[in-house]
Amino acid sequence: MFRPLSIFIGMRYTRAKRRNRFVSFISMTSMIGLALGVLAMIVVLSVMNGFQREMSSRILGMVPHATIVGVKPIDDWQPVAAAAMKNPEVTAAVPFTEMEGMLSYKGSMQPIQISGIDPAQEGKVSIVAQHIVQGRLDALKPGEFGVVIGEITARRFRLNVGDKLTLIVPEISSAPGGITPRMQRLNVVGVFKVGAELDGSMGLIHVADAAEMQHWQPNQVQSVRLAVKDLYAAPKVSSDIAASLGAGFKADDWTHTQGSLFSAMKMEKTMIGLLLLMIVAVAAFNIIATLIMVVNDKGADIAILRTIGATPRQIMAIFMVQGTVIGIVGTLIGGVLGVIAALNVSALVGWLERVSGQHIFSSDVYFVSNLPSELQGGDVALICTAGFVLSFLATLYPAWRAAKVEPATALRYS
Repeated sequence: MFRPLSIFIGMRYTRAKRRNRFVSFISMTSMIGLALGVLAMIVVLSVMNGFQREMSSRILGMVPHATIVGVKPIDDWQPVAAAAMKNPEVTAAVPFTEMEGMLSYKGSMQPIQISGIDPAQEGKVSIVAQHIVQGRLDALKPGEFGVVIGEITARRFRLNVGDKLTLIVPEISSAPGGITPRMQRLNVVGVFKVGAELDGSMGLIHVADAAEMQHWQPNQVQSVRLAVKDLYAAPKVSSDIAASLGAGFKADDWTHTQGSLFSAMKMEKTMIGLLLLMIVAVAAFNIIATLIMVVNDKGADIAILRTIGATPRQIMAIFMVQGTVIGIVGTLIGGVLGVIAALNVSALVGWLERVSGQHIFSSDVYFVSNLPSELQGGDVALICTAGFVLSFLATLYPAWRAAKVEPATALRYS
């Protein structure tokens, strides 16, 4: 089969050499280093994707995707919910009231964000019912002032179902300070654990009890909570709905409350990706040292090729082919092993825990009890492309040096 001269000779040079095994060893280490760098990038970015998915599902499964807030308390939330459901991006709309205050128990205090909910409808927009570890969500009854707290709060105060604590919320008054504290006795009816910081900063009460604490009518609510299909479309969806309802409503969404957290996670993934790319770059540019040694070793061969008519471009292409083959093989091996490792990293960590008898991710310390991984094709393609490009760029200088070899000089000192 006919093959171009540059490809034929370049492929020959990539095989093991009896005369100079050190060059072959350097080529092999360059290939292995590139494969390990690509493997590490795929596994680490997949694990970071997994952590981001876990945090997204847990935090955004608890906080509202978006809310339609009334400038004044909403007397009848049903028409607002019906108007919101006309938007095809909205999957559910339920009543919602939010307050901030302090929890007090036996002299200890902590800030808390209280959400007034309808337990019968909360499952449409929240995952809290799936993460109740004590009590029941439907134990929230209007007029009984029950509260469901997070596991961190319960552990901090040593609370169990049936215990009572005090909620302190600010109330505007005619007093000289303008604000006086309002205290309400609450009865713990449930404890949830979603494995996030919300376990220590959120509490749930019945929406009717929240209205009474605000001195509203029992059927009045602060807002309508929405669940949307696309989380990143929540700002536009909520603003469109609020605009259609008129001046008495405004929109809010998760990017105002949790946006900084997810921006930080995205920045962290980008920076770690760049740091790991440096490992790939070091391995790729080892090809430079490999090819320079090959050029020095093949000086006589280059001179003979030049004397029989090979052009400098063909000489350059020979060594570019050799370096590119090393880069492609190393990147492909690293890509395949990285995909396999990323798909099985959770099982591997579980096996290590069983063998060692130690919990690497203890649920008492970390928000997740296993090592999550989410392999994304875009990441794999980007990493492999970076490996290919860096490998190709690493061939340019040694190949240019080979093309500049003078036949007479090379033959004289060979």
